[in-house]
Amino acid sequence: MKVTFLGTGTSQGVPVIACNCEVCISTDKRNNRLRTSILIETDDKTIVVDSGPDFRYQLLREKVKDLDAVLFTHEHKDHIAGLDDIRPFNYLLHKVINVYATERVQTALKREFYYIFAETKYHGLPQIQLHTVNNGEDFKVGETTIIPFEVMHHLLPITGYRIGDFTYITDAKTISESSFERIIGTKILVINALQKEPHISHFTLKEAIEFAQKIGAETTYLTHISHNLGLHTEVEKDLPANIRLAYDGLKIEL
Repeated sequence: MKVTFLGTGTSQGVPVIACNCEVCISTDKRNNRLRTSILIETDDKTIVVDSGPDFRYQLLREKVKDLDAVLFTHEHKDHIAGLDDIRPFNYLLHKVINVYATERVQTALKREFYYIFAETKYHGLPQIQLHTVNNGEDFKVGETTIIPFEVMHHLLPITGYRIGDFTYITDAKTISESSFERIIGTKILVINALQKEPHISHFTLKEAIEFAQKIGAETTYLTHISHNLGLHTEVEKDLPANIRLAYDGLKIEL
């Protein structure tokens, strides 16, 4: 299995266009972070988790030629806004894209992309097949077993996903013991680390490191990073040896 980080950033904080901080003007591409999303390539399927506002550019940048499924973590716009951009895969590959989400997230998708689900159809609409995710109930995409579990984004439930020895979590602030049990034993952990300062709905850098050390994965990658966290090189040099900052375009093999 290969995982590509399509984006590792967030809409939190000051927009780049209005910010003159050292991160936003950095020439190190690892500091240029688009909204958080990953691409997972298994032996038989191509899957993305979340399709934010930068989705089209991210797929073009990585020269993605196939897509079978989209898994959603939650309904915030920085995670769903790019769903319409699956159209080229419908058209060129002549197939419907499977979308996996909780019932609450499906309700949001039907509201935000009402024209996809309208009774009156017209040529060129995105073609999707909805599948309901129930946290704690495993499901399959092709031959790959997906283990969903719930974490909390302050008061909003978020779905994390585990695939074999790989676990992906974004927008977490608290994680229950039952979800912890579904994560423990993973070898590669991806977890959000918004900034160093306290935040009501996101792990801080310190909280993310503490959680990673509790899980004990061989390698942890930090994602959903705001520019407030600081420069890639400066943050990385203070991290434990097995914890790294992810960056857009990073590829890992499992």
